[in-house]
Amino acid sequence: MTAMTPAPTRTRPDLSYLLDHASHVLRTQMAAALAEIGLTARMHCVLVHALEEERTQNQLAEIGDMDKTTMVVTVDALEKAGLAERRPSSTDRRARIIAVTEEGARTAARSQQIADRVHEEALAAFAPADRKAFLRLLTHLTTGHLATATPGPTTPRRPRQRA
Repeated sequence: MTAMTPAPTRTRPDLSYLLDHASHVLRTQMAAALAEIGLTARMHCVLVHALEEERTQNQLAEIGDMDKTTMVVTVDALEKAGLAERRPSSTDRRARIIAVTEEGARTAARSQQIADRVHEEALAAFAPADRKAFLRLLTHLTTGHLATATPGPTTPRRPRQRA
């Protein structure tokens, strides 16, 4: 039988939990709000960023932190809804861009209003001065020390079995 060892005493707030929990709740609120107009957060992301400038599917996937399969499914759903279409790039014959339709542009404007509202509702928990400070500090954190993810550990290869 092993003796029970007391858990270590926490000396700082659990920043990972706080940021993860806030992010999870915000994502669920955003998903519910965008679902009212038939969009997912990924669809919103693709529409808004495709409207900013001519972008390929790969560029949009990188912006939205999506793998290729997820991006294909997202663009397929946008095409099926008549909100976007794949077109040849005007600058690279080999590349295809995601072009937003007129209906897609109207939907993107509505979805951006929804996203802004969800963000404003979250920030309403703060007094105006605290809101500005929070956004300034969070921006500083995510453009500084937490700007780039640390690559995960690589799994060592097992030696080949000898016959």
